[in-house]
Amino acid sequence: MYKKVIVVLSILSILGCKNESKPKIVSEEAEEGNIETPIRKLAKFEPKEGEVLLFVGQELEAVGGLEKYNDGYLDHFDTPAGWTTYTNINPGENSFGRTQEGLDGIWETHDWGDHDYNATLQLNDPDYANMALAIGLQFVNHEEKVADGTHDKYINKLGDFLLSLGKRPVFLRIAYEFDGEPWNHYDQESTIKAYKRMVDMLRAKGVTNTAYVWQSTGFMSPEDGQLEAWYPGDEYVDWLGFSFFNRWEDQRMIEFARKKGKPVFIAEASPTISDVDAKTTGNTIETQLSNPEQAEEAWQKWFIPFFKTIDENPDVVKAVHYINCHWDSHRMWFDNPTFKKIDARLQLSDSISKRWRTITSNPKYIKSSPELYDKMWNQVQ
Repeated sequence: MYKKVIVVLSILSILGCKNESKPKIVSEEAEEGNIETPIRKLAKFEPKEGEVLLFVGQELEAVGGLEKYNDGYLDHFDTPAGWTTYTNINPGENSFGRTQEGLDGIWETHDWGDHDYNATLQLNDPDYANMALAIGLQFVNHEEKVADGTHDKYINKLGDFLLSLGKRPVFLRIAYEFDGEPWNHYDQESTIKAYKRMVDMLRAKGVTNTAYVWQSTGFMSPEDGQLEAWYPGDEYVDWLGFSFFNRWEDQRMIEFARKKGKPVFIAEASPTISDVDAKTTGNTIETQLSNPEQAEEAWQKWFIPFFKTIDENPDVVKAVHYINCHWDSHRMWFDNPTFKKIDARLQLSDSISKRWRTITSNPKYIKSSPELYDKMWNQVQ
């Protein structure tokens, strides 16, 4: 046993010399010779190395599984570990003909340009039992009011909603794509203060079923210093996230997460392929998964890199969210250079569906099960 300990510690020492950016938190089990134990503490709801929580989103039509919305992901594939919805704290803002009220799409059906959202409708449906929930929360133009307490009533109301979910695990993406200029144009200082205020208030309210996710675009902050400037602090962040769209190669969040000792949630992902002028215009090529040629190109140029990114980073990439969206049918995206020619519904392509099922049938991809909540809670330190 003594020799085994020396060998393990020697290996860890060598690894540390090769990659000093990774946190070296060694458990008692590792010191006793169990080299399979993680070298850092797991974050809230983080699965063990090599496992990935599979989420799907983002609106009712895309997810499906409901009486009125019955041609979405849940109607064609095994139920994933969770689904994603969106809401806001920007009362009075106009969004494609709708005046937002604040926390829209949580209790009632609302369409602010991206088709229908209603988290409560999903929560009350048996098809959504044993699924975790990821919430994208934005407050563009209202970060100062969130930061200074003007919008505390919305935070308290959100806290009541989270408490009502009991043991259902929630991933709250506060000010998602915070560096998404120009579409988000968050003020950096106010956004950091708003993020912290929200986490502090929810914790003080007794919310324990929620992991806090800090999500970048993945390409707008290509340097560590830029990401660090937005970072609220280790004590306020459980997971780091980024979006996996056409400029996925420019992301630096995975390495940044290793330096912070945090897991990564690929929090938004949908097949988009850069056009020749993408870096200056944002344009992507037409990708209709119903078109066999375009579907195959999407598989080669987007799906393969997507799964490769997951497979090559098992130590940090622990959750992914596929957006199964008919993008080009939603008003919000008609003129958007990235999504205006995209239909990412997996069920439209037999070849994509078959390969998707084959890959995600691997036990590494965690899906819904009666044991899911217990398994996720057992990971909580």
